[in-house]
Amino acid sequence: MVSEAEAAPAWLRAEVVTLAWCWRLSRRDGVVLGLTSHDRDLLIDGVPYRAAPGMKPSAIETSDNLDASTMDLEGAISSDAIAARDLDAGRWDGAALTLFVTDWTAPEAAPVTVARGTLGAIERRGSAFAAELQGIMQMLDLPVCPATSPSCRAALGDPACRINLAPLTHARRIVAIDGREVTIDAAPPPGTMAFGELCWLEGAACGLRTPVIAAAGAVLTLAEMPPLLPPLPARVRLIEGCDKQLATCCSRFSNAVNFRGEAHLPGNDLLTRYPGG
Repeated sequence: MVSEAEAAPAWLRAEVVTLAWCWRLSRRDGVVLGLTSHDRDLLIDGVPYRAAPGMKPSAIETSDNLDASTMDLEGAISSDAIAARDLDAGRWDGAALTLFVTDWTAPEAAPVTVARGTLGAIERRGSAFAAELQGIMQMLDLPVCPATSPSCRAALGDPACRINLAPLTHARRIVAIDGREVTIDAAPPPGTMAFGELCWLEGAACGLRTPVIAAAGAVLTLAEMPPLLPPLPARVRLIEGCDKQLATCCSRFSNAVNFRGEAHLPGNDLLTRYPGG
């Protein structure tokens, strides 16, 4: 049997360890960022890892059981790495993270992965931040199968729904903003934007998505506004919404065959649907 020490790479077992911590962060919008605790930048698998000596993980404990483990990650906010405005805008929420150690004298050597998961709650502390790394074992807490529901459990356009979103996507420009209400240059088809989505295409909010909760002609009411707004007029992309009701699925989309709900299944309110004696 090979001992744990013998299984470790030679550079980890050397008398003088040339170890560097590395973080690979992949945002949901496709942006990939590499950071390292070394005092110089490293290039690993074609990804540059910028020197960030202020980055550090909390104590890490590994075990052979299936308990969901978490870890705290702390670091300083850098304008060219993890900007404060991006944290506030939620761009880093749910980002995939891989934490590993490598030999900084030979970064092309195979690294040793220490932990992987996704970023959970992110807390700002002045000019620094702290984030929780949620381990992959937390996936075991997800339900094995969906619970029944009268409304559709699929999202419009996802693999379960199968609706083509291309005809339901519209390019527009925002010409005015009043609180959470935005006015666009041309009204979308009537009755289509409630429960839809607005994606900002330029400025500091570029790439952010905002739910649409109501629409009246060319005026849309958004669930929230990004912290930094682009100058007007601003290009946006609108994706129509669905209220997840069977009647809508039938009449508007002709997609009842893919309806993911149980509209006619009696629920807990069965006895309250009719007047009592």
